[in-house]
Amino acid sequence: MQVAFLLLFYILSPFVILYLCHKYAFINKLGAVLMAYVVGIIIGNTGYFNGDAINQMQEIVMSVTIPLAIPLILYSSNLKKSFELAKSTFMSLLSALIALVVIVVLGYFIFKPVGYGNFSKISGLLVGVYTGGTPNLAALKMVLDVDASTYLAIHTYDMVLSTLHLFFLMLIGKKMFELVLPKFVSQDNNIDDKWISEVAKDPYWGLLSKENRLPLLKAVGITFLIVAIGGGLMMLMPEKYQMAVFILSITALALVASTKDTIKDIPKTYELGMYLILIFSIVVASKADYRNFTNINPTIFYYVTFVVFGSMILHVLLAKIFKIDADTVIITSAALICSPPFVPVVAGALKNKALILPGITVGIVGYAIGNFLGFLISELLTLF
Repeated sequence: MQVAFLLLFYILSPFVILYLCHKYAFINKLGAVLMAYVVGIIIGNTGYFNGDAINQMQEIVMSVTIPLAIPLILYSSNLKKSFELAKSTFMSLLSALIALVVIVVLGYFIFKPVGYGNFSKISGLLVGVYTGGTPNLAALKMVLDVDASTYLAIHTYDMVLSTLHLFFLMLIGKKMFELVLPKFVSQDNNIDDKWISEVAKDPYWGLLSKENRLPLLKAVGITFLIVAIGGGLMMLMPEKYQMAVFILSITALALVASTKDTIKDIPKTYELGMYLILIFSIVVASKADYRNFTNINPTIFYYVTFVVFGSMILHVLLAKIFKIDADTVIITSAALICSPPFVPVVAGALKNKALILPGITVGIVGYAIGNFLGFLISELLTLF
């Protein structure tokens, strides 16, 4: 009975969270993922839900939600637009990725404690979260087999520091960056209203409306097929690499599927994928051992801080070399560090709607490559 009740709670509580985000502006500003995290902490601290049966159910839910979420999130990708980015946006994206990898690797050697054998996993998680946000962080948790407490610590520090980073970009970033970078020059830019609607103020509302149900069922069916193929490929690999092959193969297959207009144009696939991420977030937060999380882990906290702000500074320095304007750098940084849903918010603060579509495109590219890049960096750092 306990297991069934908790399972229903995990599945249905995101509906309540999204309704509260729809109803109250201040909760919407906090964000659905943060609210899911808080709900998970509360349910995990009640002490009522323990035992092997509950632990097994939690592991199953975590193992199911991420593989299903990744394709759904990526179906709305537009790879053609990704390759059509303006030169300045593409160079800003490339500079940001180079800056992130350099700072993550540098931070690995600076902050790695003596005898800490799995510190490279943290590096992989940081690459993932700062290219694709929570979806890639969650996927890499599975790929790299990261324990719940470490995942929760990184997720918590990320939310705090990413919020500070976002406020900096919106409040004083433009003035600061324009001290060293050129100002944005307006160009003819066709705004894709459909893409903007994907990250609009209230994107989840109408997720299960009558007109969306059948198309979403089609998307779910395709997703199960992709997951089945990924599972088959996984079984052909050595045990050490099975989970990595599974996640990376479904990511690649989803990107291939996104090139088909009949799949890409299915409404609300991104939102349905993020709903599964909310379920995952609640489960992870309720599962973590809070006895080991009463104090900040200074090593991980300093590492995350170093990556967030160090990569931003190096990004600006590289942008100076490539003569990228301040607005484009800010939008790129917001898309990668904070994720695509924040792009319209930052563009609004900059009063520059022309960068909404390029910014979202950058964020989607981050979703697409984050799992691959995070796994690669983690594996390479295990050699040192």
